[in-house]
Amino acid sequence: MNERLQKLYIFMVQFNLDAVIITLPKHVYYLTGFSSEPHERFLGLILPRGEEPFLLVPALDIEAAKAESTVSRVYTHTDTENPYEVLKRCLRSEVRRLGVEKKHLTMQRYEMLSETLEAEQFVDVEAPLTNMRAIKSADEIARLKNAARLVEQVLHDGLKHVKAGVTEMDIAAELEYAMKKAGVSPAFSTTVLAGEKSALPHGATGNRLIKRGDMLLIDMGVAADGYLSDITRTFAVGDVDDKLTEIYETVLEANLRGIASVCPGAVLAEVDLAARQCIASRGYGAFFTHRVGHGLGIEVHEYPSVHGDNRDLLREGMIITIEPGIYLPGIGGVRIEDDVLVTSTGAETLTTFPKQLTVIS
Repeated sequence: MNERLQKLYIFMVQFNLDAVIITLPKHVYYLTGFSSEPHERFLGLILPRGEEPFLLVPALDIEAAKAESTVSRVYTHTDTENPYEVLKRCLRSEVRRLGVEKKHLTMQRYEMLSETLEAEQFVDVEAPLTNMRAIKSADEIARLKNAARLVEQVLHDGLKHVKAGVTEMDIAAELEYAMKKAGVSPAFSTTVLAGEKSALPHGATGNRLIKRGDMLLIDMGVAADGYLSDITRTFAVGDVDDKLTEIYETVLEANLRGIASVCPGAVLAEVDLAARQCIASRGYGAFFTHRVGHGLGIEVHEYPSVHGDNRDLLREGMIITIEPGIYLPGIGGVRIEDDVLVTSTGAETLTTFPKQLTVIS
């Protein structure tokens, strides 16, 4: 049994749980190595107290589960079976106190587990999972570094297609095509925003034509070997006006200050503040409207959240993003985002794509 599963069994004993059921596919992968997207079908990793864990997977996933999973016991259910009844048959003892991921547990699943297993108490197991995932192992760090390297390769190739007259969607398509050619997939929907749309922090890529004088904001990531990257760079298409150049230099300085504040023991709120104060001191504080970053790993948004009210401490082995921005409505915006590893001595920036303002002619 691997170390991660052992930690969950320790939690189970501490909280007197009869069993733990893990249903979030990302957590099943994290704990067993088996990756699957079951859609509406039931997928579960079950840890019965005092017994070896087992997987319960849809019938169409049985061979992959046996080949990929570190868990040796694998059971299955067909599309015509009630998976909760199958689960009950696989359990050898009663389950009264059940550990679950409350964030992922739907009301329907809660009712089915209550009715079928006759579970009386549900205990959240998010805490031990969050603590484990927050500190990356050497293997995880290597995978995250590789994902960062690959996204930068894709971005470099995709920029060759940027020119006045093409659409945001054209560039997004070229970037995601380059990902496929590199053997990876998008970590999330690639965002390309031009001109005044770059002032929308969560704007939607569309058919807006790229024009000379535009700022072009690209936010993208790749999923490689189970782990993700997340990078944002903002470019100038031809010459841009002085105001846009000014906010670019301000965001770049804020990005660098945020990264410089990263070290073990740093308060997350202070990391946010280091970048935010830089932007506020230039008169743009009202135009920086989101947190400075988030954790990164098997999901694009993980613990910790790097915002001004978070008093948690950074720890060696965490990986977070630093992504300050300024967004001027109707004019344009700038965001610069890096993936940053907390080391014993400070910060190691995993994303190394150039950050000086690049003018695409």
